Amino acid sequence: MYEIYRIGLIGVTVALVGGIIYAAWERLFGEAREAIEAEDEENVKQILVVGLDGAGKTSVLHSLSTSTVKRSHGPTKMFNSVSVKTEEAEIEFLEIGGGESLRQCWSSHLPGSQALVYVVDSADHIRMPTAKKELHQLVQRDATLPVVVLANKQDIEGACTISEIHEQLSLAELGDERKLFLIGTHVAEDGSQIPTSIQDAKELIALLVIC
Repeated sequence: MYEIYRIGLIGVTVALVGGIIYAAWERLFGEAREAIEAEDEENVKQILVVGLDGAGKTSVLHSLSTSTVKRSHGPTKMFNSVSVKTEEAEIEFLEIGGGESLRQCWSSHLPGSQALVYVVDSADHIRMPTAKKELHQLVQRDATLPVVVLANKQDIEGACTISEIHEQLSLAELGDERKLFLIGTHVAEDGSQIPTSIQDAKELIALLVIC
């Protein structure tokens, strides 16, 4: 009887030790999993892409994420997301539609973004004051967020020049603490290689998110 009791006690002890080892194992590898997931999240850099409806955001976004041009033939109804992997990080471009009802959603996606890409229709003279107002309202929520303004549709006759865009958007008033860039862009014919200006913007954005 004593032997049976002793053997049973040893079995319980082993079971307890095994449970302790299992718990320690789970804790150790659970922490490792959390660290890996946190690192993965840190390597994903979000870029917010906004601008008034019709500015050409979706076409620009496609050009930024690929090497070929694809024009968009309709406005973005809600959201559009594209991921681009580089050696240093994964860049997620989040585009939000530019219709009046969607503009109030822009600011809620600003936290967590490493940079803002603001697309402007250089040929839309009538709505340039609106583009300025929406941009200034948005960036005042973050005094240091890098901003890349893409003066799009530079190939259209009568489009505002880069210096005119700078003046009409009052970019000099956006603060000295932030990195601010203004690049003239246009989207060529479907299937063609992306223009040099788009490639320059793409390289600039990649540099901003890893710095």
